[in-house]
Amino acid sequence: MTVLILTSEEDVTADMVVLRLSEAGVPVVRLDPADLTNGVALSGEYVQGTGHGHLSVGGRLVSMSGLRSIWVRRPGNAAARAAQPSAWLTEESSQALYGMLRTTGARWMNHPDAARRARHKPWQLHLAQQSALAVPATLITTFPQAAREFAERFPDLVVKPVSGAHPQEPPRAVPTSRVAPDTDFSAVAFGPTLLQRRIAKRADIRLTAVGDTLLAARKPADPDAHPDDVDVRFAPSGSPWLPAEVPPRVAEGVRRYLKGAELAYGAFDFAEDADGIWWFLECNQSGQFGFVEMDTGQPIAATIAKWLAGDGVPDGRCAEGDRSAAS
Repeated sequence: MTVLILTSEEDVTADMVVLRLSEAGVPVVRLDPADLTNGVALSGEYVQGTGHGHLSVGGRLVSMSGLRSIWVRRPGNAAARAAQPSAWLTEESSQALYGMLRTTGARWMNHPDAARRARHKPWQLHLAQQSALAVPATLITTFPQAAREFAERFPDLVVKPVSGAHPQEPPRAVPTSRVAPDTDFSAVAFGPTLLQRRIAKRADIRLTAVGDTLLAARKPADPDAHPDDVDVRFAPSGSPWLPAEVPPRVAEGVRRYLKGAELAYGAFDFAEDADGIWWFLECNQSGQFGFVEMDTGQPIAATIAKWLAGDGVPDGRCAEGDRSAAS
């Protein structure tokens, strides 16, 4: 049985998991849907009540019925690197590939339907509240007056994008920024704006959830940092990430979140305040973990590899038609 990893060739984070799978002797195939019709081929046949399909990657033929798990990591747009790419070809190729994969008995990390839904920030905030995680007061609006009234109620605010553009995409990445006290909110009318009460944090928390395993890391805030340096991705810091214990209440909330989101993997960001409360900021369903493993030595890649190899009880969405999640 083979593990299929859908991601780009440049994804060094995936390299860490591929290494662990190879060390364990688990067959693994890695492909980028962007290479469909240009180095990657597929075929599916549905005749007389039966169906079977194959993938060809670099000359290697893989039966779809032989897939044990599928890791949707950071795949490119289907057929983006075809000889004659087009929106039509991308849609056709995406429908063919993901439609065939949905018919397999493989379990997913994460299922495309669950991953697509999990990207929506308003939905994340709602699910986090339903999961009994602490969520900072938040407003998403195109009404300038609503923004002004929210700022009166919560004078210390940050603004961040509604969409979770990946930090490794500089042209799209917009840092979380502190809102000046005299801000004119008129421009809110031209696009949805997310305002959130700033947490005076003493540390940033990255909690990586793999199935039922929770691995948390903590980066202490720089006591000399400027108050406007609120985004850990861009703020200067000399402190490394350190392993951290997950408070029982947070662990329960995270597991409820994963079950509700039907996710097998999630990278959770929290802000820890002076009272030790972990405030939920977001959950990235395909978030990076390499930088945390390098600092802390936590076996995140090995844990993902073990899940993909099928060891242990699956958590999250296992296969098309199975909507339950073990916890």
